[in-house]
Amino acid sequence: QVQLVESGGGLVQTGDSLRLSCSTSGRTFSSYAMGWFRQVPDKEREFVAAISRGGSITSYADSVKGRFTISKDNAKNTVYLQMNSLRPEDTAVYYCAAATTTSAVRRSADINYWGKGTLVTVSS
Repeated sequence: QVQLVESGGGLVQTGDSLRLSCSTSGRTFSSYAMGWFRQVPDKEREFVAAISRGGSITSYADSVKGRFTISKDNAKNTVYLQMNSLRPEDTAVYYCAAATTTSAVRRSADINYWGKGTLVTVSS
């Protein structure tokens, strides 16, 4: 069992930066690819970013490419999402996710574990 706990959300202004963290419990953190998704009311949860088990491969949604950076620290069992140049359309609940492969962690249907989410609000 892997438990994921997000932190770092909050209220910021357009253009600001924010770093989300996802701490994990369990000894299998390095066995999973990790990702971030986000969701706004009445919309499906959408993929944001993914990182491979070893951390060498990353991928991003087009909407955040060049502004967001995903990273992980296997020693700390933590994955991060650095968000720069935030926009009002980035406002959402952000969820940490774990899956068995880098491909699977891009698809919400293939996620093995979810965190409970952290709210990011970007004011204009």
